[in-house]
Amino acid sequence: MKNLKKISFLLLIMTFVISCTSMKNDSNAPVSGKVESIEGGKDGYTAKITTDAKEVYFATISIVNVGGPQNYKQLKIGDIVAVKGEKWKTDDENHIKVTEIVSVK
Repeated sequence: MKNLKKISFLLLIMTFVISCTSMKNDSNAPVSGKVESIEGGKDGYTAKITTDAKEVYFATISIVNVGGPQNYKQLKIGDIVAVKGEKWKTDDENHIKVTEIVSVK
């Protein structure tokens, strides 16, 4: 009986670790899509990006967060972009604080 409890506990811990690892890897995936709109801000701007899967992300882009002026790009409506950064979700919106602009076409 003791062994059964130990094995069950071990399986539970392994499942938790694997699920956390999977979630973390997904959160590092770049967001790619078309820039639909741009709204200027104090230290940068927010670009509304629509992915091929029809997901909408509000990408906050600033000089400080991308590592300085050498990494900063001003996106334009219609650009196809890929960005990386810290993602979070509110009730009905996806957001990303951009730390890297991977590509712009």
